[in-house]
Amino acid sequence: MNRFFRSSSPFKLSPAWMTFSYIILGIWTFIVLFPLYWLIVTAFKQPLDVNAGPRFLPFIDYQPSLHAWQEMLIDSGPLFVLRPYFNTIVVGTVSALISLVIGACAAYALSRFDYRPKRGLIGVFIGCVALVAVISSLGVPWIIAAVIGAAVFVLLALTIGQRFKATMSNNDIAFWLISQRMLPPVAVILPIYMVFQALGMLDTRQGLVIAYCAANLPIVIWFLRDYFQSIPFELEESAFIDGASRYQVLLRIILPLAVPGLIATFLIVLVFSWNEYVLALFLTGADTQTMPLLVSAQNATRGPQWWNISVLVMLMVGPLLIMAVVLERYIAKGLLVGAVKG
Repeated sequence: MNRFFRSSSPFKLSPAWMTFSYIILGIWTFIVLFPLYWLIVTAFKQPLDVNAGPRFLPFIDYQPSLHAWQEMLIDSGPLFVLRPYFNTIVVGTVSALISLVIGACAAYALSRFDYRPKRGLIGVFIGCVALVAVISSLGVPWIIAAVIGAAVFVLLALTIGQRFKATMSNNDIAFWLISQRMLPPVAVILPIYMVFQALGMLDTRQGLVIAYCAANLPIVIWFLRDYFQSIPFELEESAFIDGASRYQVLLRIILPLAVPGLIATFLIVLVFSWNEYVLALFLTGADTQTMPLLVSAQNATRGPQWWNISVLVMLMVGPLLIMAVVLERYIAKGLLVGAVKG
């Protein structure tokens, strides 16, 4: 009996702890996978079966049906699901790729260069941006307002800017970037809507891509900065000695070594863009709406159409699950590298 609670090695669990661990993992696996199972069985139910209460066993509790699939994919018209699905794929993929490219360059710069921007100049810049907004609200064209704001910033930077002494470090810059994600989108959606309306970019995929890139770029920079810091700097020094330029080092050494981190970050950002709702709600119209909007539209006057919602959610999560399974080894490595430093 004592052997059941004793371990034969410090690096092995005792049979008791191993049994307890498997029980906990089994319970957690059930908690995670059961909602997905419930989603699948609901997608193959008739409305009467859904409203009759919990029924989980096909062919025993209920007879499976393709009613919801026919209603969504055939009866509603070919573009009813295809258009938002196409918009979701295009906007999510393009915005994630652009965020990854720009964020990788910014993260590499923050991990290898030492920046010391003056806090006073940052405050002056914010004030000039506010000045541009005020001038534009008075009816002045935004291009002229931007030129005026830039001229004022240059004038102040050359005069009083020399007196500012306090500076920010790379860690301060990184924290400021990730702090942009702490603000909920609903708090800034009104000014974003007004800017996009003035630029004529409402109800366009391009506008949604720009908005998603701005929202996801801080996450990319935050993740990849830690990943790049885990890559030994001695590799770059050796390349510099051999005559490689900074861009050659980034493209031929750093990025190939950072492939797991790049893939993991891309999938995380893609999931955020794929499921984003608030920005899509305000910035899109009938031609550019995405799948989250179509899913929410199934909560109609008759109440939530759970069978239709299940079909649409299965179509949404399907590609992401396939990508996660195929790229699982890259995701695990990308998330763990950099967790232990020193």
